[in-house]
Amino acid sequence: MNLVKFVPLYRRFAIKVILQVSRLKKRVCIVGASGYTGGEILRLLAYHPYVEVVMATSREYAGRPVHYVHFNLRGIYRNLKFSEANIDAIAKNCDTVFLSLPHGVSINYVPKIVEMGIVVVDLSADFRLKNPELYKVWYGYEHPYPDLLKKAVYGMPEIHRDELRNAKLIASPGCNATAGILSLLPLVKHRAIDLSKIVIDVKVGSSEAGSKPSIADHHPEREGTIRPYEAEGHRHVAEVEQELSIIAGQNVVISMVPHAVSSIRGALASSHAWLVQEMEDLELLKLYVATYRNEPFIRIVYKVPPGYPDPKYVMGSNYADIGFAVERRLKRVTSFAAIDNLVKGAAGQAIQAFNIAMGFDETAGLLIPPLKPA
Repeated sequence: MNLVKFVPLYRRFAIKVILQVSRLKKRVCIVGASGYTGGEILRLLAYHPYVEVVMATSREYAGRPVHYVHFNLRGIYRNLKFSEANIDAIAKNCDTVFLSLPHGVSINYVPKIVEMGIVVVDLSADFRLKNPELYKVWYGYEHPYPDLLKKAVYGMPEIHRDELRNAKLIASPGCNATAGILSLLPLVKHRAIDLSKIVIDVKVGSSEAGSKPSIADHHPEREGTIRPYEAEGHRHVAEVEQELSIIAGQNVVISMVPHAVSSIRGALASSHAWLVQEMEDLELLKLYVATYRNEPFIRIVYKVPPGYPDPKYVMGSNYADIGFAVERRLKRVTSFAAIDNLVKGAAGQAIQAFNIAMGFDETAGLLIPPLKPA
């Protein structure tokens, strides 16, 4: 074989392959990219093999480079600047849009973008609930697009993987809801607990409040805090009840009390329920394994250090650590789920759902080990 002749052919073939792959990349826009969640979407997509981030919008920082706000991305996005959220520019340049906007704001963008045939991953609550009447109860407004509520897919892969394939509108779950649902899914799916008596206690870090928090979430006020909030009814209850009711095939009612703690990142759900019959730990463990055996980002923590799930050991990753404990005297089972509220509770889960919708390997861009120490 004439190697001199072969090398140029190899190079031409390599260039051809690279060009083909580049053409296959999805052009992504992130609307509301200057917040914590927008920053995490940028971080996780930076080296995604099938994505090119072509737009990142921010009204406040339009014209500034993304690293002007997200200092950790300095040198990563060298030429990307924040721009205004212009629907025409989005239509011209983007295949998929991630909306990282406050509740009640995404609703102004989604119908127009979906109508253009662009895939939407919405990280607000505006399209999570199937029943439009629930928006009056939990969010204080009448939903103007009940038809889109029917079309939206709740973006939790562990429950809706099949529906997410080729989905055009993905409603990404809330972080507290994610932790609560993942903690309870094995018990509800296998009818191991009394479905009429479930209480979820969630501890969550300050980043949940966003990059522009209220006075109560300002760091000097938050540090050292262990404080309940929305204890008379948290709006993520609606999501948890909706999804668990689908799994159970009957109406499931839960109570949730979130607590603000002084950590920056992380959410831990401790979900209390009562067994319908005596079950040994090994029997319960089999339910968890059967539910999560094939889930790439679920790790079951059972009788290994540190004992029970802890958000500290999922920090910066898309993993959820799941575990349980039983108080035999009362037949009470507490199921735990630890997540990073900004990743598995927001940006990472949204990208995982996007990967499935696009037909990509759902772990693409997300196989990042947690940080330690953190």
